[in-house]
Amino acid sequence: MDLNRKNYRENIRLQISVLLVGGLLLIAKFVAFFLTNSNAILTDALESIINVVAGAFSLYSLVLSAQPKDLNHPYGHGKIEFVAATLEGSLIVVAGGAIIVKSVYNLFEPQILRQLDIGIILVAAGGIINYVVGAITERRGNRNNSLVLIAGGKHLKIDAYSTAGILIGLLLIYLTGMVWLDSIVAIIFGLMIGYTGYKILRSAIAGIMDEADYELLKRIVQVLNENRRENWIDIHNLRVIKYGATLHIDCHLTVPWYLNVQEAHDEVEAVGKLIQDKIDPSIELFIHTDPCIAPSCQICTKDDCEVRQHPFKEKIEWDFDKVIADRKHGLY
Repeated sequence: MDLNRKNYRENIRLQISVLLVGGLLLIAKFVAFFLTNSNAILTDALESIINVVAGAFSLYSLVLSAQPKDLNHPYGHGKIEFVAATLEGSLIVVAGGAIIVKSVYNLFEPQILRQLDIGIILVAAGGIINYVVGAITERRGNRNNSLVLIAGGKHLKIDAYSTAGILIGLLLIYLTGMVWLDSIVAIIFGLMIGYTGYKILRSAIAGIMDEADYELLKRIVQVLNENRRENWIDIHNLRVIKYGATLHIDCHLTVPWYLNVQEAHDEVEAVGKLIQDKIDPSIELFIHTDPCIAPSCQICTKDDCEVRQHPFKEKIEWDFDKVIADRKHGLY
């Protein structure tokens, strides 16, 4: 709990910093746009508006998701993080579309560009700051398993990459005087921004719909296989649901039918501790125990079983497809 509280405070402080930096960059980029009248710079400025709006909502979602469970929210408030990521992705898609529309219009109605040298300096400084802040935010999100910080960090880094491309375009315009390049650069990066928003939106919707995290499930299956105990006859119907930074896992564990309640409970605790030690200490586990039945004898490796009804035939290696399936134990 102390570790979770520490992570929570770190996440909040970082998100406040991201929001303040985003606000300063927003002002700087709009100053650059008004000085230059460049669509490419406007692309950067509009994305900064999204950064600030999404950052404010992300801060709210981090505060809310850390609230303790209650009667109305027995699994906590972590799902709000998916809502925040959905909002951010949607705003990015809209901004990308708006940039493309304006830039196409200006291909036919060109604008006079001014003071590109000052605009280039301001945009370059903003891009460097965005990348540094984004890298720190994404790394913290991965460490603390926070979708909001991961999405925000990726967005800031992508923003920095697009800024680098915009700078190349601005330099070409500055050196060649070809004003129409400004709109072409803006259209290209408008499409990139829209695609980035789509990916964030896709990831958030997957979380809301409880889409299976296959990579995590495969890691869990590997850990269970490598540390298997003889009383763990079978594991099936393994599922993972994400609630913000919290992972909720449930499965069915088949144990010898003659174990008493305490012994079965100890096996359940052993599975839980193994996954928490090897995967993530904050994982919540709900494990249902099944008693073994006659067909289980064929796959049971327990040597000292005095009630075995069938001879051992084959040890079943647990793999991804078998463990996630809701199938009874026995030979597959």
